[in-house]
Amino acid sequence: MVHGHKGVQFQNWAKTYGCCPEMYYQPTSVEEVREVLALARQQNKQVKVVGGGHSPSDIACTDGFMIHMGKMNRVLQVDKEKKQVTVEAGILLADLHPQLDKHGLALSNLGAVSDVTAGGVIGTGTHNTGIKHGILATQVVALTLLTADGAILECSESSNAAVFQAARVHLGCLSIILTITLQCVPQFYLQETSFPSTLKEVLDNLDSHLKKSEYFRFLWFPHSEHVSIIYQDHTDKPPSSSANWFWDYAIGFYLLEFLLWTSTFLPCLVAWINRFFFWLLFTRKKENSHLSHKIFTYECRFKQHVQDWAIPREKTKEALLELKTMLEANPKVVAHYPVEVRFTQGDDILLSPCFQRDSCYMNIIMYRPYGKDVPRLDYWLAYETIMKKYGGRPHWAKAHNCTRKDFEKMYPSFLKFCAIREKLDPSGMFLNSYLEKVFY
Repeated sequence: MVHGHKGVQFQNWAKTYGCCPEMYYQPTSVEEVREVLALARQQNKQVKVVGGGHSPSDIACTDGFMIHMGKMNRVLQVDKEKKQVTVEAGILLADLHPQLDKHGLALSNLGAVSDVTAGGVIGTGTHNTGIKHGILATQVVALTLLTADGAILECSESSNAAVFQAARVHLGCLSIILTITLQCVPQFYLQETSFPSTLKEVLDNLDSHLKKSEYFRFLWFPHSEHVSIIYQDHTDKPPSSSANWFWDYAIGFYLLEFLLWTSTFLPCLVAWINRFFFWLLFTRKKENSHLSHKIFTYECRFKQHVQDWAIPREKTKEALLELKTMLEANPKVVAHYPVEVRFTQGDDILLSPCFQRDSCYMNIIMYRPYGKDVPRLDYWLAYETIMKKYGGRPHWAKAHNCTRKDFEKMYPSFLKFCAIREKLDPSGMFLNSYLEKVFY
């Protein structure tokens, strides 16, 4: 018998969204998950599966039944020949990395945060950077699903291919993901090199930067011309780090948080803060090398609001310059640093923001110093307007104001996904208010 808890409050990591599910379950087996679904069908309740809770939106919220998959977190199989690993969907990537290390394997690409579950990371279309690399879900080669009526469905490119094409970015609305088979690569080390540049230089030479480094991204410091370029590439160098508690924490976190808090009373300070911190922390060339997963992931110290849209890669320069022009024309609109710019290869996953096009992701951020919200609506709306103008598609995990009408325009296969969703979950058991805005 699976036991649920009443009165559990769910909050996402950034504490920007939360909910009070009627019942909260932590199943340990497929049978227990089935029991929860049977109860939900009897009582006509909606069900939401939650992973690491890192999504900066209400995509995981529900007032029905919440299932936390954290106890279904085993590595089920490692196929050394094919370099594939099958895991339960509740495993945290942070726990998967050391297991892969033991077998001399690694994932070819990872997002910045590893306290996230395998099921959640693919379901929201999480990405990193590199024009030869797709979003993380492109590393998935097979899935096992549990549908709303309690049936098990295996899918891959060779069986139930249409479902597979939808379920790799599933938004939590198709079924419950039980297991995931991931394509790995041999374990590798990365060297990260960061160095200063200017917005003009990086945009004028974008193609050569993209060719020069396998995992290239850059940070732009709004209200300035400053850019920090970050290259990450395979290396044979022994691990080395330029991390330093004083600069990374005392200055890069504590002092920055205090100054950002001060700027909530004096918004004109933000432009100065962005330039000052670039000068303090980003003007020297820095090099680090380590195992790939230790370079890909870094600590998000700040609670924050973010938006992250994918636009066609060839629109990068126009869109970023338009954002800069907007900020210059509206001195009252303030933008925290950085605007992080990353690049991803196109794919054929129905609701992937990179569906059928190589993309540039432009991530904007507003921190919440000491938990205090900084006015951001003008910045948010101006950014969304620019992104929509250039054919942008929002990151599913991050807050946005789009509705079904927008998504039908953005995604050529939107209706195909809807048909699969309605077939797998005809009663809408896996919907919530976030998803109702997407599908209705």
